Amino acid sequence: MMELNHSSENQTTQLVDEILHSIFFLGKINDPQFSPVEILNDEIHDALKLCYPLPFERYLSQLPKRTPFSCVLDMIVFLEGRENENEIKQKLQEIISELHLKKNEPLVSSTICVSQKNPKSEKYYGVSMSTSGRDPGRTMVAASCLPGSWDSDVAGAVMTFNQNKSKKPYFDGTIKLPQHVTCQAYSLHEEGAPMPPCQSCGNLFGLGGTYKVGYPYGNCAEVESVSNLFKNDTEVREQARPTSKLCTPENRSKAEKSVRADLKVLLKRLHFPCNDQFYIPSE
Repeated sequence: MMELNHSSENQTTQLVDEILHSIFFLGKINDPQFSPVEILNDEIHDALKLCYPLPFERYLSQLPKRTPFSCVLDMIVFLEGRENENEIKQKLQEIISELHLKKNEPLVSSTICVSQKNPKSEKYYGVSMSTSGRDPGRTMVAASCLPGSWDSDVAGAVMTFNQNKSKKPYFDGTIKLPQHVTCQAYSLHEEGAPMPPCQSCGNLFGLGGTYKVGYPYGNCAEVESVSNLFKNDTEVREQARPTSKLCTPENRSKAEKSVRADLKVLLKRLHFPCNDQFYIPSE
């Protein structure tokens, strides 16, 4: 963290700020809770608090828009170059190894996904939710569905399903990626082996495959990767628009209200202020 802090680039400075807030928030809602002092040793705590005071002040009252490892991914993509897929994956694996983190441990993602319109186009990355436990995971998925995080259409696809993985009867925002678009996940452990899409990603994006498992909707790396693709490629986004007659502005608004209600219940259970105020990293 301190090495990243020494970068003079404004983008990496903002990402460190965002990483700290997200880590502290997840420490707050963890069971048992962990304060910034417990997460960082005294020397690093004092140095980071001096450089980045806002995360230390606002993790108790404001929600992060994404989990820490998503910020780490953005930083590595920025430093390594978007076109260098192998270097990006290798660097993330090195970070996990150096921190002695194992699969499914808090704050670390288990998979990375790469989405691309065609073999010569830009690559867009995403990682799986780096949370531990059911309620923190559901909290971050719900928060990511609200405006300001995931692409609107991707959020709509995820909001099609309830927390228990059942489908809402009144709204269907699922999408189907064009055949020329690739969306491939890889393990960040086990030598980076390719991973087939799960049943949930098949339902969200029309990804084909032999489904062996269905993870909670919004949890997989494919979601963030497709979101980043859509944010930067309007042509693909238009081609993948949801087509269901249930996908109306009124029904989507109802689905979003349901997600907000779920989020309030989760935050209350986690003893966190029930508001929709999101943290904005300092510039």
